[in-house]
Amino acid sequence: MAAAKADTAASTRPFPSTHHEQDHHMTPAAIDPTVRAEQTTELQIQNRTLEMQLLHESLARAHMQDRLHEAEEQRLVSRVVRARKLRQRAERASMRARKALAVALM
Repeated sequence: MAAAKADTAASTRPFPSTHHEQDHHMTPAAIDPTVRAEQTTELQIQNRTLEMQLLHESLARAHMQDRLHEAEEQRLVSRVVRARKLRQRAERASMRARKALAVALM
């Protein structure tokens, strides 16, 4: 009776949100009771290997996103620095032109 209640409770769960959750609930032993223990163990090892591969891919993706973000920030900083230098150069040129005009008018 308790097993039936547990099965009912498990069947009313919403669909798994990720493939990762689904793998833990859907084992070959639960689907076909004739599956040998060796096959189950081999499948578990394959699942762990796949999980590790996906983990490494996710980590690599996160690193690439961080690097892209840092590169974009660096480009923005270099644009701001260049704009500041150009503005200062323009201000100095304007000041020299005013001085030259003032000298010419005297």
